[in-house]
Amino acid sequence: MSWFLGWFATMNFMKTVGLAGQVIFGSRFFVQWFASERLKRSVIPLAFWHLSLAGGLLTLVYAVYIEEPVFMIAQLGGVLIYSRNLYFVYRAQGSHPLMGPDRT
Repeated sequence: MSWFLGWFATMNFMKTVGLAGQVIFGSRFFVQWFASERLKRSVIPLAFWHLSLAGGLLTLVYAVYIEEPVFMIAQLGGVLIYSRNLYFVYRAQGSHPLMGPDRT
């Protein structure tokens, strides 16, 4: 247990980035759970994918910082999947919040 407390005792900016990434990533499960409970069926709200991407990117940055290849590969795979899911969602809606209306 002392190693755990010692980790927090040596907090720096990059540890904060990694921890924030994990908190953001973990919060997506609550978003999905609450949305499903509200509708009384299993749903994956758009916020789930945004939280997945944001948390995954922050965690990937931390994995690169600590030079942990296994962690990097796992996070990079997730970031690609979350990005692709957001692409599908916005393509189906005919617009993207950053790029505007779909012209195809």
